[in-house]
Amino acid sequence: MLSTSQPTESSNEADESPWYESQGSEVELFQHAWNHQLPVLIKGPTGCGKTRFVQYMAAQLGRPLYTVACHDDLTAADLVGRHLIGDGETYWNDGPLTRAVREGAICYLDEVVEARKDTTVVMHPLSDDRRILPIERTGELLQAPPEFMLVVSYNPGYQNLLKGMKPSTRQRFVSMRFDYPNKEIERKVVMHEGDIDEQTAEKLVDLARALRVLKDHDLEESASTRLLVYAATLINAGYDPVEACRAAIIEPLTDEVETVDALMEVVEARMGEW
Repeated sequence: MLSTSQPTESSNEADESPWYESQGSEVELFQHAWNHQLPVLIKGPTGCGKTRFVQYMAAQLGRPLYTVACHDDLTAADLVGRHLIGDGETYWNDGPLTRAVREGAICYLDEVVEARKDTTVVMHPLSDDRRILPIERTGELLQAPPEFMLVVSYNPGYQNLLKGMKPSTRQRFVSMRFDYPNKEIERKVVMHEGDIDEQTAEKLVDLARALRVLKDHDLEESASTRLLVYAATLINAGYDPVEACRAAIIEPLTDEVETVDALMEVVEARMGEW
């Protein structure tokens, strides 16, 4: 029987480098890790640029990229592969992790702690000096080529006893911590990605920094750089700026009507006249 659980997966041939603004030494660290066949763990809040960074590095290194959005029902077979039935025959179908190993690609498991614990075990032989992928169903033992790289990410803010990465797994990776960019870099990102002027970008960044102060007090999550880009995109398209902030920044942060109203007061106070 085929599993009904499929990974949310995407791939690209890394033929065009996406725009990315470096925040520190992360590009150099990633390059060294790839050169020496070391797996990488990226920790950081939602919407801070983790996925964009991996896409950028795959393009810089000229490697195909397989991205898997992990979830509760993700199984080892979803990553490694399974036998399928077609035209009256049974055939083997590689999963994204297996394809990445065969091709010497980069495999990126986004929000890896969302996957089932037994699923993450398949990473272990690939994330130490063995760099192998056993495929029990076919009897194959794949040796990862030098170009292959395993990258995983998660948001430490969501960790709890049930959804945290085991220390024994964490210690298999070179780790880098991401956060929202500093004001100058974030302004550049919002200007470029949202195609808006510097003054508007600066107002959006100032608004986000004011809202981030409220995290752990009234909000579970902060206003991410991604949300600022969404707001900038709406504004650039001619949408009312205050309503753009409501739709793209405030409403995604909370379902509580009273909290939305309170945050909109911050928007109106911060944004002023457009």
